[in-house]
Amino acid sequence: MNLSKNKKYQYLFFFIIVINAIFNGGNSNLLIQVNFLLICLFYFLCLQDKNYNIHFKYFLRENKRSIYCYILFLFYIFFQIIPLPIEIIKFFSPEKYFYLINLELDFQYSSISLSPTNSFFQLLNFCSLLILIFILKMIFYREKHKNRFYLFLSSVGFISALVATFLNLTGNVDILSFKSYNNPSASTGFFVNRTVFSIFLLFCLVSSLEYLSNLKNIKDNFITCVYVRLFVVFIAIGLITSFSRTGNFLLLVTLLFYMINEILFKKENNKIFRNIILIVILIDIFIFGIYFGSSRIVDRFSFLENEFAEINNPEVNFSRFQVIKFAFYQIYNYLLFGYGPGSFEILFQIKFDNLINYYANHAHSDIIQFIGEFGLIGTVLLFLSISNFFLNHLNYNLINILLLFCLIIILCFDFSLHIPFIQFLFVCFFTLNKKII
Repeated sequence: MNLSKNKKYQYLFFFIIVINAIFNGGNSNLLIQVNFLLICLFYFLCLQDKNYNIHFKYFLRENKRSIYCYILFLFYIFFQIIPLPIEIIKFFSPEKYFYLINLELDFQYSSISLSPTNSFFQLLNFCSLLILIFILKMIFYREKHKNRFYLFLSSVGFISALVATFLNLTGNVDILSFKSYNNPSASTGFFVNRTVFSIFLLFCLVSSLEYLSNLKNIKDNFITCVYVRLFVVFIAIGLITSFSRTGNFLLLVTLLFYMINEILFKKENNKIFRNIILIVILIDIFIFGIYFGSSRIVDRFSFLENEFAEINNPEVNFSRFQVIKFAFYQIYNYLLFGYGPGSFEILFQIKFDNLINYYANHAHSDIIQFIGEFGLIGTVLLFLSISNFFLNHLNYNLINILLLFCLIIILCFDFSLHIPFIQFLFVCFFTLNKKII
């Protein structure tokens, strides 16, 4: 079988997605390095092609302001990492200077970041996201390319959901050296955290629905459509059995978005597409209501309840919202320059050094943690670059409005946006659905 040039490059890109989907969403310093190397190698490979190089130069020319702003943001993170004289730290981070002085050690230099090593790897991750945008604009420039991406992500979601459901029904046993560390009664697949897994499957579900919705000639792609409809069912099963309140709430919202769009706004009367959504709802209510119990149907959607284990200690009892509250108050201590990306765990341990083996490595509210990590200056730089590139040139269609809603919910009430692969997917979807200027 002869593959076109576009397909070869796109399939190589899909390989990077598979790596992230298998290895816990790239959520470790080692995996961030691997992802950065793969993204960079693939980027330089794309630049060797004359047509892709033209696409890249055109994109740079049309988006100079947002790219420069983002590069300035990357230099800002680098500034948080580099060692500075201790007297300068007193100006940029008085709180850290106070800790260093109390240690009564002879410190000559220190960084603004509480954990410069983790901040360095986060810098690599943010560099990867910029290069990812360059790649997407080079190799996905037609509608059929976008549908190919949706179809692939749908198939990856199907396989992940199938594995996760099997592991869940067999008690989350170890398979092929992949171990489920989460709740044994919830589907997590190759991911450690059930909420992160559910957000990943949500992207796969949206990809499946978008593929079916965008397909103009169903007769010529009948077999593929049948497979994708089957994928939708299994992806929904995997998402439902994760029992993540955030994930299941966003599943409900997604189905309502598409159903309302089909009934009120779509000119074509696509009964098959509407029936697929109804089937997912029926599977959710009846089959899983009977199998897992009717009480769990409602409980799954109460995403504002404490779905994470509390940290129990004789002196401190931190629930999810108490951790958010703690992170919020720490913003004032690191207001302008932050405490560095990837440093929340160190900050938590500094403030509560009597917790022994218990810790919190995320604030359970991405927006509060981002502001604390970057400070006001870094947050403004990041917001300016994102708003200039995405928000000002975004097609406000169904998928983008849905993604913006999901983004707001995750930013406010979850930590999934600190997972590299979830960031990767958000960038992919917003870039592919951006206006052509």
